[in-house]
Amino acid sequence: MIVSVANLAYRYPGASQPTLSELGFEIREGEIFGFLGPNGSGKSTTQKLLTGILHGHSGEIRVFGEPLGALGADYYDRIGVCFEFPNLYEKLSAEENLEFHRAFFSGTSDPARALLDRLDLPVGDKRPIAAYSKGMKMRVVLARSLLNRPRLWFLDEPTTGQDPHHAVEIRKLIRERADAGATVFLTTHDMTVADLLCDRIAFLVDGRITVIDSPRSLKLAHAERIVRVELRDQTVHDFKLEDAADKRAFLDLVERAEVETIHTQEPTLEKIFLKITGRGLS
Repeated sequence: MIVSVANLAYRYPGASQPTLSELGFEIREGEIFGFLGPNGSGKSTTQKLLTGILHGHSGEIRVFGEPLGALGADYYDRIGVCFEFPNLYEKLSAEENLEFHRAFFSGTSDPARALLDRLDLPVGDKRPIAAYSKGMKMRVVLARSLLNRPRLWFLDEPTTGQDPHHAVEIRKLIRERADAGATVFLTTHDMTVADLLCDRIAFLVDGRITVIDSPRSLKLAHAERIVRVELRDQTVHDFKLEDAADKRAFLDLVERAEVETIHTQEPTLEKIFLKITGRGLS
């Protein structure tokens, strides 16, 4: 396992209640693991603990097979972190920002221009980052997190501020890196991103994990075994898959009627989250 967490708990100084309680999960090599929950559920806190930004937790965190506390500065040569909000040097250009951070890594790193080009950012642009849109700034942050070719890639809401085209391209990039062997820890409240990308997901509410499974398994477990047929005349017909009479009626309807659409009735991850946790995502 690349990441192993057991009985993890954390309370911010002065807080009356813990932010995280008894968290336990494992992340396999090459997996995209989604950490899903509403704002304030503890997603970013977990990521900060795993990346060494926060200290003072109880429980055990192991990364790359070793206790987190035993890992030295070279830990940061092996991980990449993309924060939810832009945290760049606004007076420097995008390339200057990347080259500055690139100098911190002792191992192999990628040229800034190659990453800017991959993320559809202007190469050779001398403008300061302050002149960029929020979406462009976030793609620079994403590029920065890839400089050292991380084995473990932490992503916090990676499609924030992106138009549909760039959101699709970022999802492609994440899958591309996972297919090449990187392990991805993705925190988000965007169920569409999680459904399209993640091999497994964990639902987090009030600092506790309520379920861990693959999106497909969750949807199948909570699906209604129903096929819905919409006809050209705008009538809708539902058929139960386990009912023999319904199966015959379905085949008869499809053969004789003008069919507009046919859909099975799998629930969305958002509906499953609400059903399991009793909580919305906002």
